[in-house]
Amino acid sequence: MTDRSPDPMKTDATSVVTTNPWRQLSEYTDARIGLGRAGGSLPTAPHLAFQLAHAQARDAVHLPLDTEQMMEALESRFESVVRLHSRAGDRGEYLRRPDLGRQLNERSLEQLESMNVEQCDVSIAVVDGLSARAIHEHAATLLDHLVPEFEARGWSVGPVSLVEQGRVAIGDPVGEALGARMGLVLIGERPGLSSPDSLGVYFTWGPTPGRCDSERNCISNVRPRGQSFDAAAKLILYLLDEASRREVSGVELKDDSEVDSELGDGSQGNFLLPKDQASTPE
Repeated sequence: MTDRSPDPMKTDATSVVTTNPWRQLSEYTDARIGLGRAGGSLPTAPHLAFQLAHAQARDAVHLPLDTEQMMEALESRFESVVRLHSRAGDRGEYLRRPDLGRQLNERSLEQLESMNVEQCDVSIAVVDGLSARAIHEHAATLLDHLVPEFEARGWSVGPVSLVEQGRVAIGDPVGEALGARMGLVLIGERPGLSSPDSLGVYFTWGPTPGRCDSERNCISNVRPRGQSFDAAAKLILYLLDEASRREVSGVELKDDSEVDSELGDGSQGNFLLPKDQASTPE
């Protein structure tokens, strides 16, 4: 009788991997789902993919801002662009001292003061944050969606600031120096293991040093594999419109854009009903 048991030296590697039925959903998300298992461990391919993603996240944090490239991109879109720097002298100090990343250094403050510009409706600060890659790849595209809408509303845009080694709050001294009613910060967000290029947008009404995070609105994960530029721009414009009307931001300014939608296609469910008729969760 012929022995038909498999030769252990010729076993197909895929036969030792137990697949997961959730795997088919991975094409719709960057989240790590349905990875399967090999015995009690991850299969080799997902394990290597995890290591790659971790390396990409670390690289994104330490990648220096390409100021020449970004200045060129901004100067092609705006009449006035200024290059600024936080009080964090280098990347190491920036990571160790978040407080220094929230403040402009003396030279930058003097630059803004010497510009002697008129008050503006919107100040824009483009900040490297924790992912310069996000700024390189997405900041200019998002601005292309926003600026024409600012002009259509008759809003004046002050000199655009490109800030190195900055945190979110760096937009406050920038906005105050420019006399801006509203401050907008485009910043590279903390990289995730599937999003080393995530762009965040923070909005503050009446920017001035000392503002709390609760006084800001945040639109997060702006990138092709996250929140689209078009969707992010519409939400930002909604918040700015409401802020102009009510003169508030942060926890006092909720995102009711879906409630106010007039699309009428049924895609928003109860949110398409008038506010006094819309059902609320139990």
